Amino acid sequence: MGMEELKSKVTELKELEAMQAEITAEMESIKDELKAEMERQKTEEMSVGVYKVRYKTVTSKRFDSRAFKASHGDLYGQYLKEATAKRFTVQ
Repeated sequence: MGMEELKSKVTELKELEAMQAEITAEMESIKDELKAEMERQKTEEMSVGVYKVRYKTVTSKRFDSRAFKASHGDLYGQYLKEATAKRFTVQ
């Protein structure tokens, strides 16, 4: 792949990333409007045409690794494992 083709690909990638950011922001805005309407109606679920929209409180339990590390640092260290990955960035 030549330098001009590489430049074209990077430019296209950056344009698509910008479009993705705009679309993501628009999606979040619509979700916020739907959530606000559900809160206004005091409902966790509603049918909208063929769609069912839910906005429910979900409770889960998660392991607090920070607290465990603070109180059992030596034991915490025994169970750490190293992970490697490749990271792709374009700036």
